[in-house]
Parts: sequence; structure tokens; C-alpha cells
Amino acid sequence: MSAAPVLITSRDNPFIKSLRRLAQDSVAYRKQGQVWLEGDHLCRAALERGLKPATAVFSESFWSHPSVDWSSVAIKNIVIPDRLFAEVSGLESPAPMGFLIELPLGHTVQPDVPTVVLDRVQDAGNVGSILRSAGAFGFRQVVALKGTAALWSPKVLRAGMGAHFGLHLIEGADAGALDALNVPLAVTSSHQGEFLHERTPPYPCAWVLGHEGQGVCADVAARAAFSVRIAQPGGEESLNVAAAAAICLHASAAAWASRR
Repeated sequence: MSAAPVLITSRDNPFIKSLRRLAQDSVAYRKQGQVWLEGDHLCRAALERGLKPATAVFSESFWSHPSVDWSSVAIKNIVIPDRLFAEVSGLESPAPMGFLIELPLGHTVQPDVPTVVLDRVQDAGNVGSILRSAGAFGFRQVVALKGTAALWSPKVLRAGMGAHFGLHLIEGADAGALDALNVPLAVTSSHQGEFLHERTPPYPCAWVLGHEGQGVCADVAARAAFSVRIAQPGGEESLNVAAAAAICLHASAAAWASRR
């Protein structure tokens, strides 16, 4: 059954203030325990993974003339004026609807699953892109070490395009947390290690992607079973970390597919 909407018109309403923080502050979700998903694509991705939103928020114009019936998917529906939705939104072109979901963050490293480790990867676009590649190539867990961009920040969510909801995500971990993994740790490097095309990477494994400028820290590198680099005949100094991640994760997935 559809939940009857609650109309909120004041920008000073506590709910609106809380929503504004979630939409515009990259780490507000950690304090509030909720995540704001703005727009049709992220909301659909969450529903497809079986997530039940605590609250759905709609602009007045969208609620009055919806192209899709969203009224029965959330526990609670809230409608706000279009101008207020635009003020709350963190987007240049605000979407007319969004969901609030409970923060689905993991706490324990799963030892035997294909994993991606992010070692202080700081650009939100890179992090979101790596999460998309992880989901696409069968890596089910992402462990973000301290110093990595906030996994559930609005920018990372948008760049991830829904990949978050199919992954076991752990953030704020230290290097010692990697000792719980039972799969080999593979470190990526611009200039050291074997060329990726000259070896068959294991699957499952844990690929480590390092800081955009500094690479993988020594403490993590010391735990690695092997180190690889990607051939770059064009002569550039290094690849963008998200591009490198896609290449490495695909190599593992392709090796797995060839053995089936």
C-alpha cells in the first residue's frame, strides 16, 4: 500500500536540515547512520538489490505527475516544494526524488572472497569508478584503508552508479585488517614488479590500488604475494588509478573465465 505523503515546506525543518547535510557533506552519513540516494538510477539500483528505503523524498511537481509510481516502495513518503528540493540537492541539476536508506556498512573482512583494497585513494571519482569495476568483474568486497575518500559520500555514490549495493564495503581500516584475508594480495605499481600480461593473475585474490601520487604504502606492500605493473608502450609516466584498477580486475576475471 502507498504511504500517505507528509508535506514539509520550511527550510528550517529538522528533517530538511538533516537531509541537506547528507546531500552536501561528504561524511555526514557517518554521524547520521543514513545515506541519501538522489535520482532515479541510484534508487532503482538499491531496490534491485533488495534494499528497503526508510524514507522517499519527492518534489511537489514530481509527486503530482510521476512517470513511475514510487509511492509504495518506502516506509515513509515526504514531499517538499521544488525550490526546497533544489536547495537541498548537491547536484547542479537536481533530481526530483531520492531515498534515505540505513547505512549498510560492513565491519568484518570476509577472508575468502575476491577483494579490492583501496590504500588512501583520495579522488571520489576514482573511488566510485573502481567500485563499478569491482562489481562488474566479480570482486565482491572492497576494503578502504584510512585516508581513502568516504565510500558513501554523494560524489562516490554518483560515480559508483549503483555498484555499492552489490558489494561488502569496509572503510576506515588499517593495514592490519588485511591479515584476515585468505586470498593472495596483489600490489599494483607504475614501475616495479612483473608485467601483468606476462603472468596469469589468481582468482580469487585481493588487488591493492594505492594513493594517486604516492602509490601503495610500505606497510601494505610488505603483505603482498606479488607486485605487477601494466605495460605502457605509449610512454606515459603512469595510468590513472581507476584505469589501472579496471585493467587488473579484468585480467583476473578473464583468467577465471578461461579456466571454467
